Amino acid sequence: MLRNITLSAEESLIKQARQQAANDQTTLNKLFRKWLARYSGKTTSLSEYNKIMSRLSYAKTGGKFSREEMNER
Repeated sequence: MLRNITLSAEESLIKQARQQAANDQTTLNKLFRKWLARYSGKTTSLSEYNKIMSRLSYAKTGGKFSREEMNER
């Protein structure tokens, strides 16, 4: 069951956040629910994991490493 809560913030900040959410094709409610789930300790969803991995796709390891190479300090 969804419950309503009241939050307070500067009007200009809310306006900017709503515009950014619209640009991201979402709503402040959806963003808040996601934040609340993460904050309360729920695990990251598969779609969030995939988004993170796609943002990190630029990182290259340079190939495969031997056991000795991986354990070098």
